[in-house]
Amino acid sequence: MRGEARSYAAARKERAADTDRWLKDLFRTASDGDGVSLVAVGSLGRGELAPGSDLDLVLLHAGRDDVGRIADRVWYPVWDSGVGLDHSVRTVEEAVAVARDDLKAVLGLIQARHVAGDPELTRKAREAVLAEWRADSRRRLGELREAADKRAQTSGEVAFRLEPDLKDGRGGLRDLQAMQAVAAAWVASAPGPRAREAYEFILDVRHALHVVTARGADRLVLQEQEAVAGLLGLLDAETLMRRLAEAGRTISHAFDVTWRTVDRLVSGPAPRGRRPLADGVVEHGGEVVLARGADPRKDPLLVLRAAAAAADSGLPLAPATMSVLAAQSPPLPVPWPDEARGALVSILGAGRAAVPVWEELDQAGILVKILPDWERVRHRPQRNPIHRFTVDRHLIEAAANAASHTREVSRPDLLLIAALLHDIGKGWPGDHSATGEVVVRDIAARIGLPPADGEILATVVRHHLLLPETATRRDLDDPVTIEKVAGTVGSREVLDLLAALAVADGHATGPAAWNAWKAGLVADLVRRVRSVLSGSPPPRAPSLSSEQAALARHGGGAVRVNGGAVTVVAPDRVGLLWSAAGVLAAHRMIVRSASAASAGSTAVIEFSVVPEYGSPPDPATLEADLRLVLAGRLDIEQRLARRNRYVRAARVPVAPPRVTLVDDASATATVVEVRAHDRPGLLWRIGRAFGECGLDVRAARVETLGAEAVDVFYVVDRAGRPLSDDAQRGQVRDLVLAALR
Repeated sequence: MRGEARSYAAARKERAADTDRWLKDLFRTASDGDGVSLVAVGSLGRGELAPGSDLDLVLLHAGRDDVGRIADRVWYPVWDSGVGLDHSVRTVEEAVAVARDDLKAVLGLIQARHVAGDPELTRKAREAVLAEWRADSRRRLGELREAADKRAQTSGEVAFRLEPDLKDGRGGLRDLQAMQAVAAAWVASAPGPRAREAYEFILDVRHALHVVTARGADRLVLQEQEAVAGLLGLLDAETLMRRLAEAGRTISHAFDVTWRTVDRLVSGPAPRGRRPLADGVVEHGGEVVLARGADPRKDPLLVLRAAAAAADSGLPLAPATMSVLAAQSPPLPVPWPDEARGALVSILGAGRAAVPVWEELDQAGILVKILPDWERVRHRPQRNPIHRFTVDRHLIEAAANAASHTREVSRPDLLLIAALLHDIGKGWPGDHSATGEVVVRDIAARIGLPPADGEILATVVRHHLLLPETATRRDLDDPVTIEKVAGTVGSREVLDLLAALAVADGHATGPAAWNAWKAGLVADLVRRVRSVLSGSPPPRAPSLSSEQAALARHGGGAVRVNGGAVTVVAPDRVGLLWSAAGVLAAHRMIVRSASAASAGSTAVIEFSVVPEYGSPPDPATLEADLRLVLAGRLDIEQRLARRNRYVRAARVPVAPPRVTLVDDASATATVVEVRAHDRPGLLWRIGRAFGECGLDVRAARVETLGAEAVDVFYVVDRAGRPLSDDAQRGQVRDLVLAALR
């Protein structure tokens, strides 16, 4: 039954016990047990044997001449069974020597478990390895940390990856095992119950993944997530990934706390004494702690003051201090006093230093007490390749980014709070901008913002996507575009807040959501809207740049390639955009974005492209093919059909395409918005459908977000007018949809 999480812990222990019995039987037939022992390391040694786990075994001996024969009589039956086997044969001295230089070997042996044979050999090896591990802990723990950092760099974070690596990702199984190794060195405490519970959950996920895939997989790919959720008794893949994000972040936080302890050991004792940081808050031993006499039970604002002091000083909050604050802090008064709101703004205004402090508050369970609406976005996965973080982490990342833009706005406090809350509506059904506006009004009242400020905050949250979406999906030379944005924002103050938030939000989302092309378009839009709001006439449409004018003198069409930027300048004509796009696709160039506009009789198209593989094609070849297609001497459709024979179809189901004719977006053209899964030649197919309808593209904004194409076209009929006939509008929609399938 779904809804109640199921654990496989008992199954793993039973599997390990069954394997032990089998190995004991094999060992008894192979040896009398005198001067030889069979030792389990790895998952079998820890009693965590999942269905697809390999067996890691060490055969220890005291110099027996026949140890090779014994090994063969144990290893061969294991191989014959089809179970993966990692094995070695060592004397105690050899095992200790190998562990001295091999991190994997030492981590296995300090958690080794005796299976069969002479237990004294196992005890001697384990104790000798442990003794050297502890004696050389400074060097070996540095090696352990370096290995963890390399894993994280390669595999990313379990909490945030769309397809997380359960073993090697940051916050995964190996990180907790590393903490156990630190504890074995007597440097820090063993992982606590919350980290152990998180570890067991990730083990359960990995166990279910092995069952679903019938192999020893560690990466939880998208197509397996629903089935894994079902085996674990969870509602759906969304619930699974939210639970997994929480587990990964719990282990990551415990890992960081452990390594702070290790760092103190390596760097020596911190200076004694207490340095005041705020009322009731001091620095002690390189951490933020409560001052003597400070009592959270009598001072509900102490928790926010301590967090603000930690962010401002760039120091971590001491774990014991967080435990006291979480257990003893009473609820904040509602509405918040000015000091509490000021402390919140101070935390966010610290920039990057705010992120670990916010994580400390979250791990201690304090955030949901001071901001109850945070619970709905906490650990919520985005399940979208564009986003690199869960919703809650994205929000604090955006706020941290916004801190570097506070000099650009008249109300830096509202910018920081808006950045923190702009996606708070994702915890509710429906359009997150609309639901966020409602939620933020309640939060604004809760934190004591004056009503006028609360309205500004709600407006910014409601329209936080207005600038980037308009800049990339509308023609900025169309007066209707600028007038609608100006009417929506209403004031220079709101415009500046939205502009700064767009940059902070884009960078917090990921490289696919923010780049120089989009930043330039947003800046251009803001400049034009600012002119309208100040009462000035809208800026005139830009003429050709000197470089574009030089290209235009080629006459028949020219191409300039500069890295990933491709500029096409040619005499304006019907079908130019998709003809150029077809040439790029034929040369295996993937169009990430495109902007098309006309200046007099000359059309300018700016493409942002990446090669599908290998190096980009020769610019001269591109230009030659463009001239040929303009002259009608190159069959681009045949060229694309030939190369598409070798393009693999999508391996997973994708959402159906959508074509929308947007009303009231322009007075001079019909705006057609196309959303589809990206594939080679997509822009060519859309353009060809427009051509079949007798339409011309006056302007275009083409963008690829991850694997999704978001393309907007301003089209007119043969007479140069918008489409008004319902039958013709329906034909356009049908033909474009047909071209996308």
